[in-house]
Parts: sequence; C-alpha cells; structure tokens
Amino acid sequence: MFLFNGNTQIDIAASVRRTKGVENAVAILKRDQQKVFYRTDEAGGRIVLRQSDDGLTDEQYRVTVRTDVMEIWARDELGFIYGLLHISENHLGILPFWFWMDQKIEKREREWLQETDFVSEKRAVRFRGWFYNDEVLLLKWKFNQNGEEGWRMAFEALLRCGGNITIPGTDKMSIKNRQLASDMGLWITHHHAEPLGAGMFVRAYPELSPNYLQYQEKFLKLWEEGVTAQKDKKVVWNVGFRGQGDAPFWEFDTTGAFDTPQKRGRLISDIIKTQCDLVRRQVEHPIFCTNLYGEIIELYEKGYIELADDIIRVRADNGYGKMVSRRRENHAGRAAAMPNPNDSSMQGIYYHVSFYDLQAANHITMLPNSVDFVSGELQEVLKNRGDALWVINCSNVRPHVYYLDAVAKIWNNRAVGDEIQSGEFAGDYFGGYDTVAACFLKYADAMLSYGPHDDEHAGEQFYTENVRLLAHQIIADRTKNCDAMRWLSADASLAQQAEKLRGICAAGLSGLQALQRQCQKTAEGIREPQWRLLFEATIGLQSYLHMECAKGTVLFGSGCEALWEKDYERSFVLFGNAALCFERARQKMRDAEYGVWDSFYLNDCFADVGHTAFMLRKLMGYVRELGDNGRHDAWYRKYCLPREDQGVFLQLVFDQHMDDEELFLVMRERLHMDADETCSL
Repeated sequence: MFLFNGNTQIDIAASVRRTKGVENAVAILKRDQQKVFYRTDEAGGRIVLRQSDDGLTDEQYRVTVRTDVMEIWARDELGFIYGLLHISENHLGILPFWFWMDQKIEKREREWLQETDFVSEKRAVRFRGWFYNDEVLLLKWKFNQNGEEGWRMAFEALLRCGGNITIPGTDKMSIKNRQLASDMGLWITHHHAEPLGAGMFVRAYPELSPNYLQYQEKFLKLWEEGVTAQKDKKVVWNVGFRGQGDAPFWEFDTTGAFDTPQKRGRLISDIIKTQCDLVRRQVEHPIFCTNLYGEIIELYEKGYIELADDIIRVRADNGYGKMVSRRRENHAGRAAAMPNPNDSSMQGIYYHVSFYDLQAANHITMLPNSVDFVSGELQEVLKNRGDALWVINCSNVRPHVYYLDAVAKIWNNRAVGDEIQSGEFAGDYFGGYDTVAACFLKYADAMLSYGPHDDEHAGEQFYTENVRLLAHQIIADRTKNCDAMRWLSADASLAQQAEKLRGICAAGLSGLQALQRQCQKTAEGIREPQWRLLFEATIGLQSYLHMECAKGTVLFGSGCEALWEKDYERSFVLFGNAALCFERARQKMRDAEYGVWDSFYLNDCFADVGHTAFMLRKLMGYVRELGDNGRHDAWYRKYCLPREDQGVFLQLVFDQHMDDEELFLVMRERLHMDADETCSL
C-alpha cells in the first residue's frame, strides 16, 4: 500500500512543462497535506507528475497508485491541475468549497492507499466557468484586503469544481484579476459589454460620445490594445458590440443611423468581423464567442446578425434560470433563448445563479428557483447541443455555493435534483444532518411568486428595490405612479402599485415564516458549534432576510394605505416598523461575519438592505410633516403628555423637540403597533 502523509514529496518530471498553474496546484496539495496530517518523522511515498502521450485528451488525467509512488499522468496544464486536486479531494477529503463553507477538516497521521488506477472522464461541457460579476461584497471584505487572497480562493474553488474558464470580475476588476486567474491555469473570457477584454471607451475618452461611426479608429485602438495585453494567455475571445455599459448602443444614438433592426444588425456583424481580424493578426488559432444577450438575440434570430461558423454562440437565461430573454425595464419579451439543436455552430450559455436587475432578482440570497428547475433547463441545454461554453454568474460566491455546486455536478456528468443535492450538500458540509437537507429542500418552495411563469419567484431585490422606488415616488410626487414598477403593475396608480407589492408579500409571508421557523429549529438541533454557526450564516441567514424583508414590505404597504386615508399617525408608525424589519435584516448579515468572513456583507450596496431602512425613515419624516404641525408639538402633546396637560398651552413644550425615532417609539407603544404583528394589520 502507498503511504500518504505530511512527508509525501511531490516531484515534477523533467518532461512536464512547469507552468505557474501546475506549480500553484502543487502548492495547494502541499498546503492541504499540512492541513490534514500531523507532523511525523515517518517517510511517506512520492507523488510524481509525468507527461502522458498514451491517449489521454486535453484536461484528462490518470492517477496510478503503487506501493512506492503515486503518479499523475496528463498531457496539458489543466490535466495536471485537476489530477492534483483529485488527490486533495479523494485522498485528503478537501471538498471543492472547503474555504467558502468552513469545512471542518479532521487531522490524522497518515493515509494508507491501495493500488489503483483512475482515469478522469471527459466533462459534459468544453469550456465551463464562472463570471465573478457584481462582486461588490468582495471589494471591502477584510480577508480580501490585499486584493488577492479572496480572489485566489475564488479561482481555486472554480478549479476544484472542474471549471476551466472565468471572467475574473467586472470592468476594471476583470483586467486586474486576469493575470492571477491565468497564473492559476484558467482560461479567460470577457463580459458581453467589454469585447476582447478591452478598456471602456467612455473611460479612455470621457469627453467623447461612444459613437463607433464617429470614433472608429479610437475603438479599434482600444480593442487592439486589449488583444496585445492578453495574447500570451489562454483566451476565448468575446466579440460583439452591445454598447458602453450594460445597455444597447442605439439607446444613446441621436443621429438616427440605427433606427431599424437591419441597421443595428449590420453594424454588429461588421464590427465582429473586424474584431476577429484584429485577434488573428496576433494570435494563432484563436477561439471566439459572442453573447446573444437581451435584445441581441432578437436581432440574431430574425437574421439581422451574421456570424462566422467558428464563433461560439452564447445564449443567456433571463436572470432567474429560465432560458428566455431577460426582462429589461418594463419590457418582458421572453423570447426563446435555448440553444438551437438544428444550428450546426458551436453553442453555449451565460447562466445566472446570481443576478442584479433592480426589480426582483437575487444577489445576497440564493436563486429563488429549485434545483429541479435548474437541472431541467441545463439538461435541455445539453440536449440542444449547448455544450461549447457555460459561463455561470456567481457574483460573490459564498451566498450561492449551493447552486454553484449543483451546476458543477451537471457539467461533470452528474444527474442532480433537489432531493440529491440537498442530501449530498448537507452530507458534505453539515455532517449529514437530515434537518439541514430539509431546509435546503424547502427553500425554493417558500419563495414568493410574483407572476404566472414558473421562473417568476422573488429574490431579495423584490423587497428592497421596489420599496425604495415607491418611497421615492411618494416623496417626489404622489400624484403619479412609479414608472420603474410598470413591469410588475402595468399602468396602475401609485396606490395600486403599493397594494400589489404588499399583496404578493402578504400572500407568501406565512411560507417564509414557516421556513425561518424550520431553520431556527434545525439550528437549535445542531450539536456541533462549527456546523451550527455555518448553518446560521448561510441558509439560516438567507431565510431570515427573506422573512424580515417581506414583513417590512407588508408593513410598508399598510403604511401607504394609511397615508392615502390621511391616517398620518398610523402611517408614521407603520413606516417605522417597516424600517425596523430591514434594519434587523441588515444586522443579521453583519452578525454572520465571523472569522474570515469579517466585513463580508459590509458593502451590501446592491440589495442595500440598510438603505431601504433609510428611505423608510425618510418617508416617516415626510408623513410627520403632513400630520404633525409646523412647530412639531401636536403629536408630542398627544402622545407624550398626560391627558390632563394636553389642552394647557401656558408652555408649548416641556422637552427638546423629539426626532422621528424618539417620537416613533413612544407612538408605537401608545398605539400598540408591534412590528411583528404584520399579519393582523
């Protein structure tokens, strides 16, 4: 038998190319040995990396275990990386999300391994990886203060999941991180708004309008510089021209040059050809992809965009896991985005387990649709030949590990659904507690439904974004409705918009409360402190966020109703109670920042639960001005003075004027309006 312990040496044969990616994977395995094995004087066996020429394909590896040596055979960099990580997981027990899920690693002196031969399978998808998009939580996370360690853990997790490609951040962060990602052995590709990974035109030329026809040479220069900067890396070159930022270019055109779909498609087709030519001048045998995203897929499907056969067509889900075009502002086209089985070209997908749409998506909580639903969509993608490239939007990783793990199983040829995933995930990271699995199993069922389609379930933005939008509209001009909410309520009045939002949350609140009670009971039954802490900081936290934010939204809607009825005192208190719900949710996030997660949620600036509470506090002030008098003594007299003193005006007030919060606490007590009694309002 082979003796594996802390003294096992790892050697690289002379025939193997010692890339940074291979050396990094060797360093990971050595680190894992030290995590697992106690120090000992006992000599261990040797692990040797050897170049293979006996039929293994790219990225494939063979691990042979003999009495005195364990050999990793591969023909390329990623093959050796995966082989080393295979040993880490299968012989040391280090799981793919060991860091992100606080894996409890049991130490031991040694591991005896029987003689075996293992050959890896070909994976279901050629290029498969993550887009660290909307990565705002990583930016102020204390563990990531040096700008590298957090990202190193993020890229390592992707490799451990069998991923091989990444968009390593958004905008400037992507450019900053691509060297580290490349050094770890990953391929690079690009955001659909940043063709060829080039710098943004509006940043390079802030004084100019990003008009391609007017400044063609400047665009070409930026693209060429992008190619030059990456030509020595492994790159799948993203080509296309959607526009500067995450919006189509014709929305900013004032010339009328692109007033028809034919004109828009022709420009995109010409630009893509030009971009491909730029790459071919510097790179041999380049690989290209283009994103058929949002409105672009409609142009492509109608034949207005022409693409060469060697360009991977990347279609996108709508942000909620459904392979249809996304809802943009108030337009929900839901055009089919599933790969076409009759298309002979290479096809792929851009798929979200995290999304940010300023409407109803999830960013700090898990995808609100089930693993069964996700698996069904992705299996259909594979059936329709969408296996050339999968880019999964993972945002900040930790809130989305459960679904990232499920998607990785699919691209690694595993069948997965809710029952399998919940059980395996609980077994891997929570000691196999059935009660933990049951909570993950219940999560998607408890999410609010806001529309007729099977994907239309609400993430946390449904509460935070829409409450803020409505609060702003009330303060700015409550004679008009909120245009940004027409996607949910069409041409309804402002009062009807607030009522619809409240109604959806009220209808689903009991389910969210039941999920939270189940999570609380489960946490109380977890005996091991480490697993309990992890549970409370992951699905326990997320269920609490949904419950409190939904409760706050119901209270907000009730406050609006009281406002319309000019019951200003009741409205004031209801808005204050709503603010407390969102403040409790924010505090719960901060309470989950133990150990390496110190300050992880500090920069919650997308869902921005705290700012939602701020807007509700502002709305309280607005209502007070409507209901109290100009000297701010009427409510003070009514709620703070004894009844026999309220009509005596020899002295106007007996205390300094109360701020909104002080007055709210007194009025809430006198009116007996508890924030936890939303269902009776």
